[in-house]
Amino acid sequence: MRLNIMALGDVGQNVLLGLRLLGGEVIDEIGIYDINENLMKRLEIEMGQIAYAPCGDAHELPKVLMVEEESLMNCDVLLFCATRGVPPVGTGGDVRMAQLEANGELVRELGNRIKNQNEKDGSTPGLVLIMSDPVDQLCNIILESSGLAPERIRGLGLGVMNARARYFAERDDRFADYLKDGRVFGPHGQNLVVANSVENYDDSVSKELTELVVNANMSVRDLGYKPFIAPALSSGAISVIELLKGNWTYGSVYLENPFSAEGKSYFGMLSRKKEDGSWEVEDVNLPDKLILRLKESFEGELNR
Repeated sequence: MRLNIMALGDVGQNVLLGLRLLGGEVIDEIGIYDINENLMKRLEIEMGQIAYAPCGDAHELPKVLMVEEESLMNCDVLLFCATRGVPPVGTGGDVRMAQLEANGELVRELGNRIKNQNEKDGSTPGLVLIMSDPVDQLCNIILESSGLAPERIRGLGLGVMNARARYFAERDDRFADYLKDGRVFGPHGQNLVVANSVENYDDSVSKELTELVVNANMSVRDLGYKPFIAPALSSGAISVIELLKGNWTYGSVYLENPFSAEGKSYFGMLSRKKEDGSWEVEDVNLPDKLILRLKESFEGELNR
């Protein structure tokens, strides 16, 4: 497949590195675009100079090529990593939602471009993946502005929430069940739902683990750094590769409100892409207390 990455900031560069190293089985070419032309040139050079020795198990690495802005839509997958005004280190509160207005404008511009391109010559990306915050709200915006079918848009934010839950489960026996059959649901933010286990669900333990996961990014910020490596690789590179292989992976899919007759939104869960282009979501029996949390999360997202 041909995958284009739009914007090469901290997240975009690390996604690119992960896809270059791991994506050769499913990706032929990675097109890169950024308003900084020298940054594009530098990354094309450096990514092209990553290689294995010509002995042992040879690994095919995707080619990395610069693309013009006009050619961004000519791809199977468009990965949107652009952001405007990431809150500086030291900012309190929900830093993801703080980016909604600025990043919403960027995504709406992209959606309008996709719609215009489609009307002009019918060439649009097969799949648009959103990595910028807040993921789920931006998916809704591009759905409205692009004219794309909902199944051609997916949010990538939940993969790192699963990885963070695993991080805490590996370090505290109270959360160890998560490593066997834990799940994360919902948005990449305050309405996240972590279940310590779907077989042996414990509501209080799950809520404690949820709090740790939601605030994990602040732990890195408190050290004076922006937390972009884990999201870029767990939500980005790894999730994209597994998605393209047709495997189960975390991401946001478009759902009608399963709890009432009103409202539709992108919502994160385990899913995989079927050959016909639709999404298959995991079908698993959930305890009543967990269902209640999911209802509150989904309706909370509708009211944002």
